[in-house]
Amino acid sequence: MRPRIVTLTLNPAVDMACMATAVKPTHKIRTFDERVDPGGGGINVARVAQVLGGEVHALILTGGATGRMLEELLDAAGLPWQGLPIRGRTRISLNVHDRQSGLEYRFVPEGPHVEEQEWRGALDLLRRVDAEWIVASGSLPRGVPADFYGQAAGIATGRGQKFVLDTSGAALRTAIGHGIALLKCSLGELEFLIGRELRDRPAQEREVAALIRSGAAGMIAISLGREGALLATREGITRLAAIAVQERSTVGAGDSFLAGLVVGLAQGMSDQEALALAVAAGTAAVGSYGTAQVHRDDIDALYRQLRATAASGA
Repeated sequence: MRPRIVTLTLNPAVDMACMATAVKPTHKIRTFDERVDPGGGGINVARVAQVLGGEVHALILTGGATGRMLEELLDAAGLPWQGLPIRGRTRISLNVHDRQSGLEYRFVPEGPHVEEQEWRGALDLLRRVDAEWIVASGSLPRGVPADFYGQAAGIATGRGQKFVLDTSGAALRTAIGHGIALLKCSLGELEFLIGRELRDRPAQEREVAALIRSGAAGMIAISLGREGALLATREGITRLAAIAVQERSTVGAGDSFLAGLVVGLAQGMSDQEALALAVAAGTAAVGSYGTAQVHRDDIDALYRQLRATAASGA
């Protein structure tokens, strides 16, 4: 079966999550309700896209004993994947929820150093992979040049594939304008690109529209947290309000949002329908414990709620 959506994760992680009664300095913190998930931007996108019925395949860089652990977690999750071996060890991230304060603490290592032949191997694989959508999501590990995603976008675009990107910093700035079909940013990442704060709605929409006109990307989606999200295309801007839920974890919420958006667009949904599916998936992730732990029934219920609200004009 041909995968419709292939994801690329250059800096994946074994995501460990746990609860603690209280997090205090110098104390031995006893934890409970531990869980371990396969993590990293593209992996999270693939997992949620699969929940939504998408045909997915995850490409990852993986190394060391922790890399083998990640591979076991992917197998246990039933996610089709292909690993590109590296000499370095896959990183382990730790997310601790402090019951006393209600705060979540996220400890995210920078990850392994990737050698030139290893990251070039990822580009070579992209020249052969069979897919309609290529979703590159996550940070670049050490050793990978900042223009890697720009090179990847050029490869995908040259093969007639739709390239989707969700990253930050220099990797984001150097990739825009290289044929990206869909760019997903947080508000902070958008402000990084523009070089100033965009706190009001008109400013956000004005600057996103300007990026579209400049050729930065064919479509740009901005996740705005409690303010909802917007999707900009050459035809205009679609905006949806958020749904209030009890927040349990933000880990993988942005990736879940992107998965919903890509699946919706791949299935031929309208911009508003695809954005509603994206917001529903992201909201479901926020309301769940662990990394991008979503259930189809929850997403479907949230999607229906968003569509009903939009139809009523509320």
